[in-house]
Amino acid sequence: MELKKLMVDSKSVWVDFPGLSGFSVEVANLSRKELTGLRKKCTGQKFDKKSRQILEELDEEKFISEFAKATVKNWKGLTLEHLETLLLIDMGSEDPSKELDYNVDNAETLVSSSTEFDTWLNEVVFDLDNFRTGSKERVAKPAKAVPSK
Repeated sequence: MELKKLMVDSKSVWVDFPGLSGFSVEVANLSRKELTGLRKKCTGQKFDKKSRQILEELDEEKFISEFAKATVKNWKGLTLEHLETLLLIDMGSEDPSKELDYNVDNAETLVSSSTEFDTWLNEVVFDLDNFRTGSKERVAKPAKAVPSK
């Protein structure tokens, strides 16, 4: 038996977001190889005039965008009321129980704009227990509180 044949590059599972009843996210884990590839894809070269050296620099916006595409595959149950707890929004006259549809742009915006969601996503994606075969129901640990400045 060879380890290479047993390894899986990616696997996605549905995970309940803690504290927001009915909100579940389909997340994909990232292997070390995939994460390294993402970082390389989002790293550019920049010339430093002082040191006269070419430096590698991570484009953080591009990385967040690519990370969101690679890890957030779908969601269900994200109501405007739930969304309001994750970031500042103006609901106007919209029904708080109206659900926000999943699409890549919405996922990127949520990951880049909500510290709580981004922190939770990073904890879930890199915790292998969430992706192991045989787990009946996956409920992620509560997101850690982010200290206010």
